[in-house]
Amino acid sequence: MKLLLVEDNEAIILGLEYLLKEEGFSCKVARTKKEAEKAVCDDGFDLILLDVTLPDGDGFALCRSFKKNGDIPVIFLTAKEEERDVVQGFELGADDYIIKPFRNRELISRIRNVLRRCGKGNEVLSCGALKMDTAAGKVYREGAEISLTKLEYKILHIMMKNQGRLFPREEILSQIWDVTGNFVEDNTLTVTVKRLREKIGDDGSLIKTIRGIGYRMDRKAEADHE
Repeated sequence: MKLLLVEDNEAIILGLEYLLKEEGFSCKVARTKKEAEKAVCDDGFDLILLDVTLPDGDGFALCRSFKKNGDIPVIFLTAKEEERDVVQGFELGADDYIIKPFRNRELISRIRNVLRRCGKGNEVLSCGALKMDTAAGKVYREGAEISLTKLEYKILHIMMKNQGRLFPREEILSQIWDVTGNFVEDNTLTVTVKRLREKIGDDGSLIKTIRGIGYRMDRKAEADHE
């Protein structure tokens, strides 16, 4: 899921960028009303997290514009907590209104709830005996749930969402982070893929190693399984 964060507080931006990436979301940041308008015009987003107070305008006007020109889900994320502000937000078509300071787990839960209501968060991916429920963040093999680390889940998600595509190691590394928010080292990627294969019961027919280049999840595995 691709999110647009409209926020000008750098501390909040850093925290939310890390949190959202950890939860598997792609996040683009707009620090002003003008940047947000350009971002929405240039790109497509599954959901917008929107502050009300911005350096060059207010989020209420932005929400009105977004809802008038499309149907992107909008969640207000703001310190403006008076009843009239909350009511105004919902009257403008906001899908949720969250008041700062917020709790991380609650925020993620409410983002996923909005995405599900809008039909955007219930993606189920499959390859062979594997199924991944992205809304629940769970992976199953022949109906039995497999326990994966966050890093293993991220790598498998990349592979399952892009079956048949060759991913160079450098591209995978650029998309994943470890639990401390640091880039994953090349050796760690090798070890993680090895453990992932063991957990999903892959003998090399699902995630193929393209020596000297990277990895590919083979679509043929699904046909073989059937």
